Formats: sequence, structure tokens, C-alpha cells
Amino acid sequence: MRQRLSSEPDRYRGRRRVPTPPRSRYAVVVTSAFVGAGVVALGAASNLPDNKAVDPDVLQSLSKGSSITTDALENRDGDNAASRGENRAANTQLSDEEAARDIYLLPLDDYEFTSAYGVRFGKLHAGIDLAAPDGTPYKAVHGGTVTAAGYAGGYGYSITIRQDDGTEIIYAHSRRTLVNKGDVVKAGQVIGEVGNTGYSYGTHLHLEVHVNGTPVDPITFLEERGVSIKLQMESVYAALDAEAS
Repeated sequence: MRQRLSSEPDRYRGRRRVPTPPRSRYAVVVTSAFVGAGVVALGAASNLPDNKAVDPDVLQSLSKGSSITTDALENRDGDNAASRGENRAANTQLSDEEAARDIYLLPLDDYEFTSAYGVRFGKLHAGIDLAAPDGTPYKAVHGGTVTAAGYAGGYGYSITIRQDDGTEIIYAHSRRTLVNKGDVVKAGQVIGEVGNTGYSYGTHLHLEVHVNGTPVDPITFLEERGVSIKLQMESVYAALDAEAS
């Protein structure tokens, strides 16, 4: 048997064993990677349109190692924008409805003023008369609820509309009515046709306004609300004068 000389090198003595890093060092490396990813995501978010701020939920997701994309951030912004748009639309619609409740309009586009509010033949003529051809459609001066519609003695076929504040407007001597009791109408809605029914002397619309149960002058009442019966009369007379000249 051969005896190994002391000078002969040991086959295994020169081989080095690669040291294995401790587990704690591995954990530090992985954590650093996640933190680095979070920094990169923050940098990417800062380059998005309008420099959108990153949601706290996004940062929490990064800390757990989940991925986040630019599309996801844009989707979140899109959802928020849609929600804001819906709120604006709702507010606009509410404003429009509130404005509609305050509108007052003339009941007829063309008419001839034939009788004013006041004492006539020893009795109070509690409204004004606007003459127009038989069957001419007339409109609601203001929105409200129809409390009466049909034949009513001296008023002939008439309509009474009660507003939210209790004010009532009566449209009388109609040829026919186009709404029913209980209907809710808006300003400018066609509700009847001019006629000559009841105690009437010619085809016209008789218009009355009652405030707290007491009749008031419709001309004054409407002028206070931006509607002028006289202005319409003046424009008609001005047109006639222009044609005559």
C-alpha cells in the first residue's frame, strides 16, 4: 500500500465552501425590492396627467407586493370624474325645476285687451278680458294643480289652478277645457281654448287672480312678476300704427 507523502496536496483541502447568507439578510433584500417598487410607482404616478395623488390603498397594495398599473389609476380617476358629473347633473336638474316653479307667462300670444279689473255695471269685474278668435289655445300663466275644470255657471267652461303658495288663477268662458281636476301643469302648458260660454259677450278669455281667497288686479299681479299685459297691447298697437303709416 502506497504511503502518502506529507508534501502531496490534499484533494479536498483547497476547495472552498461558498458561505450561505443568513435568512435575515435575505429578508432585507426582498423588503428592499418591494420598497423600491413603491418608489418607482410613486414616480410614475407623479408623471400622470394633472399629477394625480396616489391613493393610500395603492400604497398599501405596494407594501404587500401587489402590482399597480397606470390604467388602474386612470380608471379610478375616471370613476371619480363620472361621479362628479352625475352630481353636477343632479344639481343642474334641481336648479331647473326650482326655476320652472317661478316662471310666469302670458296666457295668449296675440289678443285684444277689452276689459279691465274693476267695477262694471255696478258690480266688481274681478278679472281682465283678453279677446281672441274662437278656439285659440291658451296656456297656463303659472304652474300648479288643477282644482276645478268644467262648466261653472256664469264662468262657462272654466279652469282653476292653485299654486304652491295658495294663489289661484281662473280661466273662464272657454270653448273647452283640456285638463282635468287633479292634473299638475307647468307654466306655458296649453290647458284650454278661448270661447264664449257662460255669461259672456263675445269670444274672449276671462282671467282672474285670487290671493288668499281675494281677487286682485291681474295686470298689477303679473307686472310684479315680470309679465306685462300692457306691453303686449302696446306692441300690437305699435305694429298697427306702423302698417297704417
